[in-house]
Amino acid sequence: MFLQFLLFLQLSWLTLPASSSQAFALVQTKTGCEAKCGNISIPYPFGIGPNGNGCSIDGTGFDYSVTCNTSYNPPKPFLGKGNIEIVSISETEFRIKNTPATVCFNESGGLLLDESMAWMNFSMTPFTFSQTKNRFFGIGCDMMAMIEGPDLKNYTSQCLSGCESKEDLIDGSCSGKGCCQSTIPKGLKKFIAYAVTSTQNDTSHTWSFDPCRYAFMAEEEQYAFKASDLLNGTSFHSKGKDVPVVLDWAIGNKTCEEAQKDLATFACQENSYCNNSDNNPGYRCTCLEGYEGNPYLSPGCQDVNECEDLNNYPCEGFCINTNGSYNCSCPKGSHGDGRKGGSGCIRENQAFPVIKIILGIGLGFLFLIGGSSWLYLCARKRKLIKLKEKFFLQNGGLLLKQQISSHEGGRESKKIFTAEELKLATKNYDESRILGRGGYGTVYKGILSDNRIVAVKKSKIVGENQIEQFINEFVILTQINHRNVVKLLGCCLETEVPLLVYEYVSNGTLFQHIHNKVDGMSSSISWESCLKIAAETASALAYLHSAASTPIIHRDIKSTNILLDENYTAKVSDFGASRSHEQRNLASYFISSMEENDVFQVIDARVMTEAKREYVLVVAELAKRCLNLKGEERPTMKEVAGELEGLRKLDIHPSRAHNQLSHEAKTNITYEPTDLYSVPSNSHTFLDSDQYSVEKDMILGMNIPR
Repeated sequence: MFLQFLLFLQLSWLTLPASSSQAFALVQTKTGCEAKCGNISIPYPFGIGPNGNGCSIDGTGFDYSVTCNTSYNPPKPFLGKGNIEIVSISETEFRIKNTPATVCFNESGGLLLDESMAWMNFSMTPFTFSQTKNRFFGIGCDMMAMIEGPDLKNYTSQCLSGCESKEDLIDGSCSGKGCCQSTIPKGLKKFIAYAVTSTQNDTSHTWSFDPCRYAFMAEEEQYAFKASDLLNGTSFHSKGKDVPVVLDWAIGNKTCEEAQKDLATFACQENSYCNNSDNNPGYRCTCLEGYEGNPYLSPGCQDVNECEDLNNYPCEGFCINTNGSYNCSCPKGSHGDGRKGGSGCIRENQAFPVIKIILGIGLGFLFLIGGSSWLYLCARKRKLIKLKEKFFLQNGGLLLKQQISSHEGGRESKKIFTAEELKLATKNYDESRILGRGGYGTVYKGILSDNRIVAVKKSKIVGENQIEQFINEFVILTQINHRNVVKLLGCCLETEVPLLVYEYVSNGTLFQHIHNKVDGMSSSISWESCLKIAAETASALAYLHSAASTPIIHRDIKSTNILLDENYTAKVSDFGASRSHEQRNLASYFISSMEENDVFQVIDARVMTEAKREYVLVVAELAKRCLNLKGEERPTMKEVAGELEGLRKLDIHPSRAHNQLSHEAKTNITYEPTDLYSVPSNSHTFLDSDQYSVEKDMILGMNIPR
């Protein structure tokens, strides 16, 4: 038996989804996915096709996919990639084909069929054998049916069945004469069933009416013992496969309380509620009363119009549908709640017209209030639409559309977001979503409807003369495609000031890392990362100056405008921002320190610990050349990027560089950048603003007084 148990553990199955014509209240599948396999519907969260194709729910840790085998006519659905055939699905359960453990003898007592062990294993799935619907059965004479559940502290149960003649066999009776049964425990996810003879007695005296013994789990209401199950030879071995097994299913393995902490992966949609599964881990979603549909598919459950159900019309009087419910009103000359099963509608005594007058005035007043409210809401909605149109035109919407249409086909198109989309994404610009503030305005963290995380920049009030500049900047940014430039996703023009939507960069700004002192002395960023960030920033600027379709000057490169992702990859941001007076002072301070041979006094302590002094001097000399007041004496950003990339290579392989560094530093070493986009050989346009601007923050480790 131990060897059989090991074999069982090695033959674990995968997952299962299910289906049936009953399905949920309204069978629904995801758009673009197959709705049926043969005659069986496959409702979401299950889906036809391999796991990960988008048709079944993902991100729960389990597989909800269904394989549709078209070699059958009609096609048949199977669980995951396994061989278990699906019979039906419901909102909480599904049914699968059975495999009875079977042992049969010939007339002389020899084995005719030996499949005395059968097993099912759903331990790595969100499915559990139903404790309330299933029973464990054994049928045969002089036999023992045994079940083991190794996942439930080695649970074991058995039942005995015996009979001396076929007259002992009674249809519908399963109390030990030809048939025995036992319950199964809660939470069972795998089992082994055995069908064995209970004694070593000679079976020849019962062979004529009992050639086989069977052990199997099955739905209690779908199996009723019949004497023919034993009398017809081995036929029950095939017939028993059609007696279904019931499994409870759920979403994932978290409770409702745990799952609702992460709304991005929480499966329950609008107008539904979450309830914990009773028999297995996980949760299920159910439509609220008065709603129907698939609670796992957006936009969720839909309102049921009870007034349109002619077979179950709920009112004696007039029916008025409401969201999730309905109201009844009585016709003229009667009163009451108007509901069937309630007080209904009772004819009024004509001797009391005062009641009619009061009701008439009351209803008229209600209609007046309702009508006035409706007119007010319509007028307010119309005013809001006009205001949005005004802002759209005021913010250059027509100009932007013209600009975008003239650049279509060149780059990936950018989206024009609605005000409602961004309001929802930022929780109405909640304080908790603020990523940073500055002279330009405020940046918020946003989560779009497709769960993408973005940064939404909400500028301060701008004048009409700045609108064209904003539009031109937006169109320019749509043409930029470089891994070290923050990607612009789109904008919104329906608000009083334009909003820009960028990709979200998770690791803060370079300024924060430089000035975040880990020991009170040195910054949190290493020399190696400093050098990498400087090279990547220069690479981005070289691309903007030389490789972009139209040369672009950033004009405000500084540490607060260089964002870092989780891998400390540099992302240049804030195009078109105003210059700073403070940065000029920083440049002057640096040049003065260089001229007095005192530059190491302004270098961060960590940089001085990690970097070679001669390497720091090479970067400092390069920065000094970039800060020349005469633009023609500064290197191009392509040259800056090349020198920094070359220095990075020397820093990675110091043994090769030791004898070259001093000479190369003095002779203005130049390396071709390895990570730039293609740059035309005749492109030498000299854009000096960014060379001057970038080097003001290029010495990443400066401890300069602010």
